Amino acid sequence: MRSFHFVGVGGIGMSALAAGAAACGFRVTGSDRGADKPENQPLMRALQSQGIAVFPQDGSRFSTGDKPDALVYSTAIEEDNPDFLASGGMPRLHRSEFLRLLLDEFGKTSIAVTGSCGKSSVTAYITEVLERAGADPVMISGALSKRYRHPGNAGNFRDGKGNFLVFEADESDKSLLAYGADYAVILNIGTDHYDKEELARVFREFLGSIRKGAVLSRQVADALGGDLPENLDIRIFDDLPGTSGNPYTLSEYLPGNPPEAVFGDGAALTLPASGRHTAMNALAIRALAGMLGFADDDVLGCLDKFDGVWRRNDFAGRTPGGTPVYDDYAHNPEKIISCLSGMREGISGRVFAVFQPHGYKPFGFMQSALFGSLENFLAPDDRFILLEPFYAGGTSSFSPHAADVAAGWQSRSAVPERFMVMPDRETLKKFLLSAAGENDLIVIMGARDNSLSLFAAELTR
Repeated sequence: MRSFHFVGVGGIGMSALAAGAAACGFRVTGSDRGADKPENQPLMRALQSQGIAVFPQDGSRFSTGDKPDALVYSTAIEEDNPDFLASGGMPRLHRSEFLRLLLDEFGKTSIAVTGSCGKSSVTAYITEVLERAGADPVMISGALSKRYRHPGNAGNFRDGKGNFLVFEADESDKSLLAYGADYAVILNIGTDHYDKEELARVFREFLGSIRKGAVLSRQVADALGGDLPENLDIRIFDDLPGTSGNPYTLSEYLPGNPPEAVFGDGAALTLPASGRHTAMNALAIRALAGMLGFADDDVLGCLDKFDGVWRRNDFAGRTPGGTPVYDDYAHNPEKIISCLSGMREGISGRVFAVFQPHGYKPFGFMQSALFGSLENFLAPDDRFILLEPFYAGGTSSFSPHAADVAAGWQSRSAVPERFMVMPDRETLKKFLLSAAGENDLIVIMGARDNSLSLFAAELTR
């Protein structure tokens, strides 16, 4: 029996790989520097229920006398990590290399989902549609599906006996170039970790590793300059007849009540959630399912049912003053504006948006684009509040700081007071509870740090 030790097993993507490895019959252990933190306990307990032993990240795994065949690690792990030092030069596999190993081990028709925004949600959405269509797929995701989340499973992995394996392909460190797939979905192209020209190059190279077919948005196809592999079945999911650039129309609906989408070819669908991005996601899945051979009527009957994923527009409750509080994973300009646009539909007052960047490097890369997006979107009375970036490990310049970015935004803004910075969460909590009223809305945004959900819930107590 092969044995693998996951360094940083509590990561949202690493834990999915570890669960997949256990399902394949490998012996799996892991360590994590945040293993004892309260916000990580549900995930740790789920891993342990799958037979995965979790160690402190202090090298103690290697004092047992039972050595794994290899270490699995992510880009966030530093060379001086205690597990690396204690392993004595043991073979290592980057998480992308291990994903390729898992794809071979499962031996199923693979579907890779990527893009700057929405890939975790669409990975879960595709899995639910295929499951409801009777295909019983495997899923490896970078988010916790609410449908598959229970005490024995974190929700980012689903085992299945069918012929399909749906997985999230990560563009953030270009690791998607380390493996191929039978089919690919590329949802969009934005500015999270690279500029659009570099990301277009990455996606173009990734398409070269796809074996059968790909579903792309028109935005992605245009960014690739029409340079698409001729050997693939390529479908542009938002190019429908009669759309004139708008692939669907939405019926009138009340905030929070999902609308009906009428697509350009006349097909109608009651969306499982509100928001333009939901309609676009449904279009992409519809195109993919057609490529896979599923009947369109059957697919439309499954698309209106989606349980969603954790920390995507999650309602946490109301503050003592009656302000609704939401928790969301939004962490780049496109996702933040998409999140806030949906939030705006349901309120008559102000938006209090709190953002904790998911690292110093991503924050530095996106700060200019994020300011431009927010300056055009925010109302004069809205407040966009920065917290210091979350540090998850790895090399970092620890720059830029939130206070410096906020000062720069204030100096450039037509309404400087819209942009704020808070030194800590206790100060932030006092401000939000005193400033936000029952007609306003609070949304807590940021990636990687599970304690943000606890903070959102704390505001409602």
